Amino acid sequence: MKGLFLVEPVVALYAFSSFLIYPLVQQYVYRRLWQELTHTPYPISDNASRCADNNSSSSNHSSYHEEVQRQASLFSLYSELFSMIPSLVVTLMLVAYSDRGGRKVTIIMPLIGTLIYTLAFLTVSYFELNIYLLIISSLLSSLFGGLGTFLGGCFAYIADLCGEDGRHKTLRMAGVDMMIGLLSGVAAISTGYFLRAAGFNWPFVTSALCQCLILLYAIFILEETVKKAPTDSVILDGPPQRSAMKQMIFGVYYMFARANPKSKTILVLLILIFSSFSFAYVGGISMITLYELNKPLCWNEILIGYGSALSTTVFLTSFVGVSTFTYCGVPQLLIVFMGILSVVSGMVLLAFAKTTFLMFMVRVPMLLSIMPFPVLRSMISKIISKSEQGALFACLSFLESLTSNVSTAVFNSVYAVTLKWFPGFTFLLSAGLCVIPLFVLGVVSLIGVDVAEEVKEQEPLLQGEEDLVEDQNDNVSLFS
Repeated sequence: MKGLFLVEPVVALYAFSSFLIYPLVQQYVYRRLWQELTHTPYPISDNASRCADNNSSSSNHSSYHEEVQRQASLFSLYSELFSMIPSLVVTLMLVAYSDRGGRKVTIIMPLIGTLIYTLAFLTVSYFELNIYLLIISSLLSSLFGGLGTFLGGCFAYIADLCGEDGRHKTLRMAGVDMMIGLLSGVAAISTGYFLRAAGFNWPFVTSALCQCLILLYAIFILEETVKKAPTDSVILDGPPQRSAMKQMIFGVYYMFARANPKSKTILVLLILIFSSFSFAYVGGISMITLYELNKPLCWNEILIGYGSALSTTVFLTSFVGVSTFTYCGVPQLLIVFMGILSVVSGMVLLAFAKTTFLMFMVRVPMLLSIMPFPVLRSMISKIISKSEQGALFACLSFLESLTSNVSTAVFNSVYAVTLKWFPGFTFLLSAGLCVIPLFVLGVVSLIGVDVAEEVKEQEPLLQGEEDLVEDQNDNVSLFS
């Protein structure tokens, strides 16, 4: 049976299965910690006034509430730290190796890791095991890669299909982000009612079944875009095929080495914008659920589900924004600028949101916050030759995973420290850090380089030049 060149169904189901349990992770840990620290059942309410009882209780009860918040943020910190390094290494190696070994491996491996984590979570929840076993399962699943590996493979897959059509590439990458938003929004709304009706176990079972379905599609239906030459395994009169580690190192190295000085400068600056914005945005977003569980909001699972769903609508609105602005010929740097300003305004308002109404309304200024990601990916991709797209997205995925994990750890630590005097400080920190990508964006605009013109200078090497590079590689003693 002939396969399909459609990676979007994989992304859609992956987003649904992941966000079906993602809002539950912090809530489950929060409830278990509450039971362990207070030795009382977790207070469940049909409305958003769960804090009303807390305000009329003793000061000792209030201190328990703050301690649960602190322990929950530290649990997230430990989980991120233990899984970060393995996930980063696997991401860089797999996505870079996909230039030769194929893109599907970068999609299938993270799916296996996610399935392992989901089943481990189901086991801990069903048998009420120690919650710190979840940190071990997170470490185990990270050995198969993570979200960065998965998205890096998917974006490299799309780059293979779109070739040098920059507009089509931008729209299709934005479409992937939109799919993530739509399906994760549906899952986030379902989570609250699912939890209220059936508890924690059934959402984990549903997620595991979806992930099995995705694996079957990725293995048997999704077509590979990287075709191996018949003589790929044996090169006549040539050096042996490089290992995955060498392939990764050389791929990332030559991605920069082969670029001319003009392209190299723009490449570094755009990557800096991408990583610094990812750090600020992901760090702030990761603290929203804990902030909603804290006083004076004290949201229940239904409101958290609606809040998560409303947050994911930014993927849809950002896709509409990218499509509209691209069609109208708005410069890509200006699109990135508007997206960063959207995050800054939303985070500042979020820091001072103390009521349910305001907490929902602060999502409105952030409706364009995802726009910088697909636009920057497309801009960077156009600077790199087609033969090095895997190395490029390996580098981007590595940096995105690194900044996401580090920012989550940093923001959880800051939240634990600032919880007593100003819980919203982490959101102001997120807005302040957005100054860095804005400044670098201004530098890029001053240089005034049209990155679309750089593509012509980044064609793949001729066969004779590739042979010369292979010979040079043999002389590099560091890897001999």
